[in-house]
Amino acid sequence: MSDEGRQTMREHVGYWTTLAKSGRALDFGSVADPAGTWGVGVALAEDLNDAERLRDGDPAMGSPHGFRTEILPMFQLVTPEGNH
Repeated sequence: MSDEGRQTMREHVGYWTTLAKSGRALDFGSVADPAGTWGVGVALAEDLNDAERLRDGDPAMGSPHGFRTEILPMFQLVTPEGNH
């Protein structure tokens, strides 16, 4: 990974850490997939537009490094605190 790519990843992790601390992201992290590294995050969003705003605020999405996302709504989320 280039120095620019590492800096983008630091900004990306910082962004998601802020979302987690504010309660907007429940979790996030890298996935150890033998086919290639990727990440997953679970965020709380009011609707698709809100989820897109969260995605678009991620510094990795505006970088030239080819990062991409998929937004997949969950019909119900069950946590130790209850259903959301």
